[in-house]
Amino acid sequence: MEFITCSCVFLAITGFFMFKYQVVKYKWPLETGNFGSTNELTLSSFSYSELKRATNGFEEGLSRGSVGALYKGVLFKGEKLVAVKRLEKMMNDGREREVHAEMHVIGRAHHRNLVRLLGYCAEDSKRLLVYEYMSNGFLAYLLFCSKTSPDWNERESIALDVARGILYLHDECEVPIIHCDIKPQNCLMDDFWTAKLADFGLAKLLMPDQTRTFTLVRGTRGYMAPEWSKNIPISVKADVYSYRVVLLEIVCCRRNLDVNASKPEVIILINWVYKCFINQEMNKPVCSEEVNKKTFENMVKVGLWCVQDEPALCPSMKTMVMMLEGITDVSIPPCPTSSSG
Repeated sequence: MEFITCSCVFLAITGFFMFKYQVVKYKWPLETGNFGSTNELTLSSFSYSELKRATNGFEEGLSRGSVGALYKGVLFKGEKLVAVKRLEKMMNDGREREVHAEMHVIGRAHHRNLVRLLGYCAEDSKRLLVYEYMSNGFLAYLLFCSKTSPDWNERESIALDVARGILYLHDECEVPIIHCDIKPQNCLMDDFWTAKLADFGLAKLLMPDQTRTFTLVRGTRGYMAPEWSKNIPISVKADVYSYRVVLLEIVCCRRNLDVNASKPEVIILINWVYKCFINQEMNKPVCSEEVNKKTFENMVKVGLWCVQDEPALCPSMKTMVMMLEGITDVSIPPCPTSSSG
């Protein structure tokens, strides 16, 4: 069970290969806390004793996942809060080789809407990763568990933050990256309530001239694109499909699947929102909350455009961002063809 009172970065990727493969060519001056140029690969190597001291003996747990636990820490003479991931399970050799390339690229990635990987420890059998600390927790908690839901302007901003982070992975990185696990539990909020994508443990890299690839099924049920179950190549559109669920969850501040819903037709958010949209009953998904009607309907249409079984029917992330920004008009979406994910 996750400790949600303190936020964290849940990134389940390994640093085992760091020493054998010279991925890291630049190091921070540990005394100054200089994070270097945004164009450099600025991962730092830490000793196990340094990180043990930084976390006060791994005292304050932030979360526990399938591959290890995350702890709050302080580095650079108490000036920098960090999240330290202590890995407890290693990947097989095949996945480890794949992660070599992922770490190389993600270590270079720097965007305001991505949680930043800062450093690592690979000492004997000990494997730890260090990330920037996110003080305002998981987006999932903010949407589904908080006593006070974000207001409409905040939700607009969050939706765009997440979309821009995905766009960066798809179009602006060294090579295209498919995140493969877009969901509110993998989005975190920083000091200024900016949403950032986290957890690149399932990420899949494409070659510069590659648009689709075969890979083992990855992701979380309810957010996964249909192509994962059809044994066909996946593309960046898999993330677009997942984002549509997150977008509608942000808009309505409720989970896509609510088994405790009062009426059967309300259980699956996507189907219910589409029915409300067609029947011009858009006050229902937001419980008559005061929202900007124009942007609300625009965001709903963008979300509904991405629920098709055929990836070619889903717009690109760039198009989606332009739709959300109001640069591109959003036409009436077709009826959802899939909602099971």
